[in-house]
Amino acid sequence: MAKALIVIDYTNDFVADNGALTCGEPGIAIENDITAITQEFITAGDEVIFAVDIHTEGDKYHPETKLFPPHNIEGTEGRALFGKLSELYVQNQNQPHVHWMDKTRYSAFAGTNLDMILRERGITELHLVGVCTSICVLHTAMEAYNKGYGIIIHRNAVADFNPEAERWALNHFTTVLGAQIID
Repeated sequence: MAKALIVIDYTNDFVADNGALTCGEPGIAIENDITAITQEFITAGDEVIFAVDIHTEGDKYHPETKLFPPHNIEGTEGRALFGKLSELYVQNQNQPHVHWMDKTRYSAFAGTNLDMILRERGITELHLVGVCTSICVLHTAMEAYNKGYGIIIHRNAVADFNPEAERWALNHFTTVLGAQIID
């Protein structure tokens, strides 16, 4: 079974203490695990997709503008990958199985060529890590489910700024989307 890892929104704005829309400590706490899992996939030659939120400053038409403070603005340090994951990406960005993907909506599938990349490579199983569990990880998982992919959530490599919403999302992954949650 061909598999891929999707690393979702692990950026300074979502993780760093001073990030614009930060998970804070829960996001920082998964740094070693998310980096180790990503390294395992890269070393194994499996597809790794860094799906990274991108916004334009002052975009009054984007639906998130009404919901959240400005974050992951194009060309800012807030949009850079956080900590050790940034270093790992820089070291491996030229490998053919490591991909950077800008996304403008919660789901990594919405408005991107992610599904095409996965299908071309015969990928049937998606491993998801990143932030926020109840928003971008959840919406990516929901669309993956609707497209027929098997879903694995790495519990030790997802985080959220809302513990109650995260608990709900983790339950939803297994009971509604049939995802497997592993540590």
